[in-house]
Amino acid sequence: MIICGTLFYWKFRLAFAFSGIAVLLATNLLDIPHVIEFAGLDIILFLVGMMTIIGYLEENHFFEYLVAKVVDAVGERPYLLMGVLMALSTFFAALVDEVTSILFMMSTMFHVTKRYKVNPVPYLLMIVFATNIGSSATAVGNPIGVMIALRAGLSFMDFIRWATPISITCLLITIPICFLLFRKDLNELKNKMKKRGNEPHELKHVAYTKSGIRTCWILFLSTVLCLVLHHQFEELLHLSKNTLLIGTALFFGAVSIFLKAGEAREFFMRRVDWWTLTFFLALFASVGTLKYVGVTEQVAKGMIHLAGGGHLFLLNIFTAAISLLTAFMDNVLAVATFIPILSDIEKIGIYVFPFWWAMLFGGTLYGNATVIGSTANIVAMGMLEKESGGHVKFMEWLKPGVIVSTATIVVAMVLLLAQFHLMPNAPAQF
Repeated sequence: MIICGTLFYWKFRLAFAFSGIAVLLATNLLDIPHVIEFAGLDIILFLVGMMTIIGYLEENHFFEYLVAKVVDAVGERPYLLMGVLMALSTFFAALVDEVTSILFMMSTMFHVTKRYKVNPVPYLLMIVFATNIGSSATAVGNPIGVMIALRAGLSFMDFIRWATPISITCLLITIPICFLLFRKDLNELKNKMKKRGNEPHELKHVAYTKSGIRTCWILFLSTVLCLVLHHQFEELLHLSKNTLLIGTALFFGAVSIFLKAGEAREFFMRRVDWWTLTFFLALFASVGTLKYVGVTEQVAKGMIHLAGGGHLFLLNIFTAAISLLTAFMDNVLAVATFIPILSDIEKIGIYVFPFWWAMLFGGTLYGNATVIGSTANIVAMGMLEKESGGHVKFMEWLKPGVIVSTATIVVAMVLLLAQFHLMPNAPAQF
C-alpha cells in the first residue's frame, strides 16, 4: 500500500507512509523498537545539514555563477557544450546532491534551448543521465549513498576510492552513447547556433555579488575538505566511523544559518525540504516490518538458494534485483528495502563488501532507465512541465534510458569485480 500509493499518488506519499505505519503497528506487523531502529535519524540529520549548506549556496547564486562562466567559455559548439554540461552535472551531483545539481543545470539548459528554439527533451535526458551517474561517485551525491555509507560503515574516502573512478568511466561511456542517440537534435542545435551567432553571455542572467561568491567559495571548499578528511579526523580523535560525516554537515549547516543572520529561521524552514525528509523517515521506519516478521531473512535465503552457493552468481542476482526495483519503484524505496536483506546475507557468512557497491551502482545507474527511477528524474520532469508545458512520454524515456543504464551497470560491475582481490579482507575465492 505504501509503495503503490507513493508511485501512483505522489502528492499524498507522506499520508500513505504515515497511514501504512499505523496499520502495521495496529496489526502487530511492526513494533516501536523497529520503528526507531529503522527510521534512520542519522541519515535525516545528515541530509538536514547538507540541505542547509546547499540552500545558502543556491540563494547566493553560487552554482548558477559557476555554470554560466563555463558555458560562456565553451561558446557555440554544441557537442563540446553538451559534453562539458554533462561533466558538470556529474561533478555537482557528486559534491552537492542530484536534486540540487538538476535544478541549476536544467535552468541553464532551458536558457540555451529557449534561445535557439530547439526541443528541450533530448538535452533534459542527457543532463539527467549524467546527474544520476555523478550521484554514485560520493557518499553525498544521493540519499542512497548516505544510507549505504552509514549502514556499511564506509567513509567519504572509501567512495572516492571505489565509486568515483567507476562513475567517471560510466560518464565517459555515456557521453558518446548520448551523442549517437541524439545526433539529429545536436546537429539541429549546431545549425541554429551558426545562423544566430554572437549570443549574449550566460553570466548576464545571474544576479550575483562578488562578496557573496567569495563567501560561498570558502563555505563550499571547507565543507568538501572536511567531508574528504572526516575519516582521518575520526581516527585522530578516536571517534567511531562516520561520526564526523554527520558532524561536518551539521557544523557547516550551522555556519550557513549564522551567515543568514536576521532571517535565519525563515531561511532554515525554507531551504530544508521537511516534506521529503519526513517521508524518508516514515518510509525507512516502515521497512522495519520486513525485518520484524522475518521477510528479509527469507528473501536472503531464497537468493542464496537460487544462486546455488555461488557467491558471484548471488551478486549478479542481487544487482539485477536492485536495478529492476530501482527502475520501476524508485531507488530510495529499492535500497531501503534491500539494506536489511543484505544484513541477513552477511549474517549467513557471505562476504558483502562488493554487494554494497553493487547496491549503490544498481540504485543510481539504473535510476536512468525510467522517469520514476530517481528523484532527479521527477524533478527534471516537473521543471520541463513548468517551463514549456510539455512532458517526456514513458517510451520516449525508456529506450535511451535502458540503453544507457544497461551499458553503465555492466561496465560498473566488470570494473568492480576486476578489483575484487584489492578489497579489504577479501576471501581468496568469491
